[in-house]
Amino acid sequence: MSTLYITGAGVSAESGIPTFRGEDGYWTVGSKNYTPQEMATRAMYQHQPFEFLSWYYHRFATYRHHGPNAVHHWLADKNLITQNIDGLDGKAGTTDNISTHRRIDQMTTFHDQDRAAEIMPVATPWDDVDQSDVAESLFQLFRIKGTPELDASFKPYVLLFDEFYTELYRIEEAQRRMMNADRIVFMGTSFSVNITQMAVQVAMAKRLPVEIVDPNPVDIGYDEATYHRMRASEYVAQF
Repeated sequence: MSTLYITGAGVSAESGIPTFRGEDGYWTVGSKNYTPQEMATRAMYQHQPFEFLSWYYHRFATYRHHGPNAVHHWLADKNLITQNIDGLDGKAGTTDNISTHRRIDQMTTFHDQDRAAEIMPVATPWDDVDQSDVAESLFQLFRIKGTPELDASFKPYVLLFDEFYTELYRIEEAQRRMMNADRIVFMGTSFSVNITQMAVQVAMAKRLPVEIVDPNPVDIGYDEATYHRMRASEYVAQF
């Protein structure tokens, strides 16, 4: 049986990275003046680049040195799609996963999304941010003079709320993996992003068996779904 695993923030929680919608999660904790849904957008980057970059730096880059846990290692040789941008799957030795929201440790040229396939990611040297002048340091790092410029400035290599999936995010391959799967296992996800909705729709259309692993699983309203009310580490320990 070909099993596709789709993981969310709950998988990295045991590595000390807050889940997105927990009490200390990225989407719960905003900036002083903006909600997370306002922060993580191209519009915010274009009009308030320091607010945008400093939020990413403090909310995400703080966890850049955290390591993978037992679940990441167990998934290393599996057919995997992850929503996580922490890069822990790669640190665990995974070589064939698809990260549909990409990675916080990389950046791309700030580009028109219609040309996304042409853009090559490069490493984001977060460690080079100068704590004595964070604003100037971030602007230098992302090549910003006043406001970001297309094809000149950089942006974090992450899918923003007002962006859409392109081949930069390997969306066609992700959809092929869904279509070729005989079973889909969701781990640590709240089913609140498009990639999980796509997978659920494929599973329902093909009547695939689905497993949902989460201490508080979301009921997806599908009679072929099995719910495991446990952490991902407890689930993988059974094998």
